[in-house]
Amino acid sequence: MRKLFMICILFVLFGRLGMAQNYQSLRDSLSKATDILAYHPDSVDLRLKKVAWNIKLEQWQYAKDDLDKVLYLRPGNIAGLFYRAYVNQKLNRYNFARLDYQNLLTIVPGNFEAELGLALLNQKDMHYTEAYDGINTLVDQYPDSAVAYAARAGIEEERKMYDVAEYDYSKAFQLDSANIDYLLNRANLRINLKRFDEAENDLKLAVKRGYPRGALIGYYRKLKYNKKK
Repeated sequence: MRKLFMICILFVLFGRLGMAQNYQSLRDSLSKATDILAYHPDSVDLRLKKVAWNIKLEQWQYAKDDLDKVLYLRPGNIAGLFYRAYVNQKLNRYNFARLDYQNLLTIVPGNFEAELGLALLNQKDMHYTEAYDGINTLVDQYPDSAVAYAARAGIEEERKMYDVAEYDYSKAFQLDSANIDYLLNRANLRINLKRFDEAENDLKLAVKRGYPRGALIGYYRKLKYNKKK
């Protein structure tokens, strides 16, 4: 079922960049950015714009090369550190990603995006204690953030801590009831917890909020299967 690790990271990353309509428009935007950059090779802003298109096209190595240049020209650039941490993670360069996040947090202590990224990185790299400590700190610092609760729930779910994960998805949905992903993740956990009526109510609420019932077939099948066990 759904995992929120990448959703949280993409929420932070692409929420700031804006999404292009299709693959060809991405390619066209990248081509324009590359052409302009050729005339201004030391422009940090232009290089970061090109990096944005590389990331959207999942051209991780190209993005890293440009980010190395950005941070050579401007070592403490916050956007450069954040994006390079993300790209290093995609390249499975976890120690380098961790270092970028830590350097970013030295410059802007308590930065939400950096702390979230570092916690999720630690979980992915199986540094479980650091991941859970980090995400707990994030929730304490940002108690009104649905994303923080959802990220913690994702970590707890992966570690099969279903009861506390269910609570955190509930809290996330309470804070942001427009996000149906939180509701569906809670429904999935409630099935695992054998709280079938509550899970079914979550699915009904999702449909009531406009989510296509046909897209919930997997959930209903899992619900029906577990009821019979």
